[in-house]
Amino acid sequence: MKYTFSFLCILFLINSSTSQTKIIDQDTKYPVSYATISFGDGQGLFADDDGLFIFTKKLYKDIDSLFISSLGYKDLALATVNLPKVIEMQVAINTLDEVIVTAKIDRKFKVETIKPYLDDDYYKCWLPTIESEIAVFFPNGNEKLKKITSVLFPITLESRDWEKRKRSNADKRKFSTLFKVKFYKNDKGVPSDVMTYTNIVFRATEKNGDEFELDVSEHNLFIPEDGFFVSLQVLGYTDQNGKLLPNKKYKEIKGRIGMVKIPTNFRPLLPFTDQIDAHNTFIKRVFISGNTWVQFKKGNAIESSLLKTNLNNYGVGINYNEYKDE
Repeated sequence: MKYTFSFLCILFLINSSTSQTKIIDQDTKYPVSYATISFGDGQGLFADDDGLFIFTKKLYKDIDSLFISSLGYKDLALATVNLPKVIEMQVAINTLDEVIVTAKIDRKFKVETIKPYLDDDYYKCWLPTIESEIAVFFPNGNEKLKKITSVLFPITLESRDWEKRKRSNADKRKFSTLFKVKFYKNDKGVPSDVMTYTNIVFRATEKNGDEFELDVSEHNLFIPEDGFFVSLQVLGYTDQNGKLLPNKKYKEIKGRIGMVKIPTNFRPLLPFTDQIDAHNTFIKRVFISGNTWVQFKKGNAIESSLLKTNLNNYGVGINYNEYKDE
């Protein structure tokens, strides 16, 4: 009983010292899910589905300002001193989804698939961190109307036992990770405006196998004539119910010259491929305001062991309906 009482006291102290802040829509008072909270120097974190995040001066002693952004809302800059418990965000009028009245498409269509590139080799994988967003370009091959129905994200599963990592019957390392997905229009070969302001997220676990199929048919995403980009951004680990957990961007490791900050890697790993001739993959750092997309290839000042072995692309696949002419 003494142990139980002490444990409860510790929990009470932890909870009472934690500063939890909620982000809501100024008009509707609904939570702004998965908003990005940047610290202005490349650090940051995400709100959960209820718009909640934890920030304390004890954890981030040198941070005096927060920069908050979310799809469809005006950016906010706030001082960390006397940070309010509730933050209200204003809808950006010029970024509201267009109201498009579309007649039901009852034409015949052919289901087409661009297959993903799968690989279980640890050394051919991108190690996801919450500071990076990866975008992959898909060209439009012809003038026919095409609706995206699902996206096929390749993931790499690791075995618990390193020696058995390539055996199909080996026990897989467990994970439960939340990802955010965006669709971008193509502007001269670079991701530009988003195609929808709806939050699209999914949770991946080892039970999904080496490919996660995300159904996006309800979002009415039609492929623009000059192609589009689909992006993937890891938000962090979740609990068993899919609730986003607080995740630190860096882990500290003791080195020869003291404590060193290393970006926290999240599972699953993302396999890259050398089987695509074009450089279709772009990356950007999400916690730096105004940062631009960079094409993932040699010569673009990107430090990556993948590029040294010509692994230039994340091989995402898609399913889409190609409609016959009227």
